[in-house]
Amino acid sequence: MRGIWLAAVLVTLATCGTASAATAPKLRYQADGFVLSNPRHGPQLCASVDFSMPPQCGGPDVIGWDWDAVEHSAQRGVRWGQYHVVGTWDGTSLTLTEPPRPAKPHPTPSDPSEFATPCPTPAGGWRPVSPEKATDKALDAAIGRAHKLPGYADSWLDQSYLDEIDGYDPTDPRDANDPKRLVLNLQFTGDAAARESAIREVWGGALCLSQAPYSEKELQVVQGRALKEITGVFSAWVDARAGHVSIGVWAVTPELQREVDEKYGKGLVVLHTYLKPVRS
Repeated sequence: MRGIWLAAVLVTLATCGTASAATAPKLRYQADGFVLSNPRHGPQLCASVDFSMPPQCGGPDVIGWDWDAVEHSAQRGVRWGQYHVVGTWDGTSLTLTEPPRPAKPHPTPSDPSEFATPCPTPAGGWRPVSPEKATDKALDAAIGRAHKLPGYADSWLDQSYLDEIDGYDPTDPRDANDPKRLVLNLQFTGDAAARESAIREVWGGALCLSQAPYSEKELQVVQGRALKEITGVFSAWVDARAGHVSIGVWAVTPELQREVDEKYGKGLVVLHTYLKPVRS
């Protein structure tokens, strides 16, 4: 009898556990974005929009949408607008759990350090070493040559130091676009300084050579893999300066994040989510 009673208890516990899991609330997601429907598809959420007239875009279906309940624009069978949406995500569509509201403004803050020069400022400040070779033509030639050198990762121009110069006028194109008043930044894998002689053959302006963990070509290979292997991708780009590939997906679930980290190594592929979890 004792064995039968114990089995009955175990069955009861298992049943309770199953019921608890089944009633667990689904994770909700939110976004401020563009919703559009046209004669070819119903309401869909868009990550990017072709602002023709009428606009064109596509993305995951939005379930439970009612155009009569929201203000929107309409033309030639196309309806659209920008909204704050909240709902559950099943991997392919967003099911609304509350009425949509007007989208919240989300200005993109600028980061002045994004194009900063990692090299220490030389004695006397940044200045050309051969002013006659600090021209627009020479700048194009230097960047073009860098692309062909082994281990090339990235290039950018830094003019932030100009703000410290008395009399500098950023609205004057003669100042803002003068090759003699910028720092050409080039990144390579391995010994970046070993490329200096090749660059100096064509460029006489200020120059900073720094090291990158991966070349542009290496990251492009990873990007190609990610586009094939990760589901729900709507954008992808190589960020050689940061040393990773950025992938835009509709929703970053814990399962997807673990899968990407295990497959590519943590930090090599960075996921950017469009739908963000609702924090209770």
